[in-house]
Amino acid sequence: MHGVKRSFLILAATLGFSACNWTTGVFEKNLRFKDQEWPSSVKPDIAFEITDTISSYNIYIVIRHNDAYHYNNMYVRAIVKDPGGTEPRRGDYDLQLATNGKGWIGTAMDDIYDARLLIQPKTRFRKPGVYHVMLEQLMREDPLKNVLSAGLRVERAE
Repeated sequence: MHGVKRSFLILAATLGFSACNWTTGVFEKNLRFKDQEWPSSVKPDIAFEITDTISSYNIYIVIRHNDAYHYNNMYVRAIVKDPGGTEPRRGDYDLQLATNGKGWIGTAMDDIYDARLLIQPKTRFRKPGVYHVMLEQLMREDPLKNVLSAGLRVERAE
């Protein structure tokens, strides 16, 4: 039994680290919110390193929420800081989380939904180095209830 526990822990650790492994061509990091609420004062800052400036990348905002989330969408601002400290760029996004016809968008496990929403298709990074993306929710409800986590996914485009 001790060997089974140890094997499970090693497997879990490997899977946890592989979520941010660029050798697969994918980086994803999600930050959990306390009490399933996203206060406007909490602005996740996600850092990732780009070494390949020739490839194109698809960039997604990842939102995990439960079935009790009150809206079909979420307004989110992404502020990007390039390596070298140039002026940050920002973009405001209306993320569609549900439609009236189909319901919630994304993958579901019981009453929890993961939505990976493409915000920048086939993007090229001009400089190698560490990029920072800060996410902030722009909804009127504060804190925004029934949101478990928010994050960023960057993957090589095909």
